[in-house]
Amino acid sequence: MFRYLLVASAVLACAFGAATYNQEAGAYITKLGSDIQPEGNYNYQYETSNGIAAQESGIGGNHATGGFSWYSPEGELVQISYVADENGYQPQGALLPTPPPIPAAILKSLEYIRTHPQYVEQEYRRPALKKLFG
Repeated sequence: MFRYLLVASAVLACAFGAATYNQEAGAYITKLGSDIQPEGNYNYQYETSNGIAAQESGIGGNHATGGFSWYSPEGELVQISYVADENGYQPQGALLPTPPPIPAAILKSLEYIRTHPQYVEQEYRRPALKKLFG
């Protein structure tokens, strides 16, 4: 009985090990470069053996542009580019979510508001106050 339990445990351990094995754990850097200038300008880039790549250039603390890419589990290349400046981080890429379209009823109401400005009533002043303050 003990032998069967030992064999079953070994089979389960092997199955668990095969299920959790990560092929990308052995990835290594194939290309690496960086340049940092005393004035604050910099750039770097790297690529790995599993298809991950990134690059960035900028002026330290003021502006940066760059991008990164990798292959999805489905085998598709995913690319993201970005700008980071006084307006914040602004990524662009096909993978990033976009807002849904504005419903027609909302567009119609916004157009109505735009074409019909709000009516502002004139202040009512008492005649006595009008004499004092004009």
